Amino acid sequence: MPELPEVEVVRAGLAPAVDGATVTAVEVLDERSLRRHRGPAEDFVERLRGARLREPSRRGKFLWVPLVPRGALGAEAPGAEAPGAEALVVHLGMSGQVLLRAADAPRDRLTRIVLDLAHPVHGPVRLDFVDQRIFGSMALDALVPTPDEPAELIPSQVAHIARDPIDPGFDDGRFLAALRRRDTTIKRALLDQTLVSGIGNIYADEALWAARIHYDQPTRTLSRPRAATLLAEVRHVLGRALAEGGTSFDALYVNVNGASGYFSHSLNAYGQAGRPCPRCGRPIVREQFMNRGSHFCRFCQRLRTPR
Repeated sequence: MPELPEVEVVRAGLAPAVDGATVTAVEVLDERSLRRHRGPAEDFVERLRGARLREPSRRGKFLWVPLVPRGALGAEAPGAEAPGAEALVVHLGMSGQVLLRAADAPRDRLTRIVLDLAHPVHGPVRLDFVDQRIFGSMALDALVPTPDEPAELIPSQVAHIARDPIDPGFDDGRFLAALRRRDTTIKRALLDQTLVSGIGNIYADEALWAARIHYDQPTRTLSRPRAATLLAEVRHVLGRALAEGGTSFDALYVNVNGASGYFSHSLNAYGQAGRPCPRCGRPIVREQFMNRGSHFCRFCQRLRTPR
């Protein structure tokens, strides 16, 4: 599943093409890709057609494009939302792709939703939502105040998602205190999107390897300095992945131009089972964890019991 870096790469790629664009036509080819939309396909089409779009936003793995409220004076200015403001919410699921195409370009056979856009600078462009496994979705959703910052609006479907570590509003102290209170293990905590968002299996394994922490270490046994070190490593790993365009193991994750990321070449632990640990030379191992795998070094990441 795409994680924070992959979704941020898509968001940044979309921004120049959709900010200020108007939706001229909407075509739903597979209604299963509207599973999170509260209403039929006809409602999605009618509400989106003719809408003017703003710069995309993201929280964790969720991406959304705010709509300029119809008839709202000064609505082009950020923060000037009128009552009933809403956004186009995009969730990539396991295999979702948001692709920018020329208006007359051939369609991928797995295209589920098509938006025709008219941009005041770039002219006509087509936005295709392609999804092989159909776990992703598009939906129109109301924008509501963010719990910790009422002036900041977020789709209601995303309101339960915590901020991610590269969000300027992320509160390190609050996160570290919450981590200490949790009766769980550290990787489970990192994957809990209500505690910290955007981190999936790949980047959890990479950050834990970098911080020399076993994935099953109880959170209550982590000292504040060790937890702070882990948070720093999470940010470092996410930053490196962003710089390299995300992680692509197959053709399912691509950016808006259809290009793959190449952070997979920089992985130290995830997917490296049987290969030597870059730090100590002993083999990286994989153990079953939450219907997936955890990759780690048994020597560098020992499970530590409190004294």
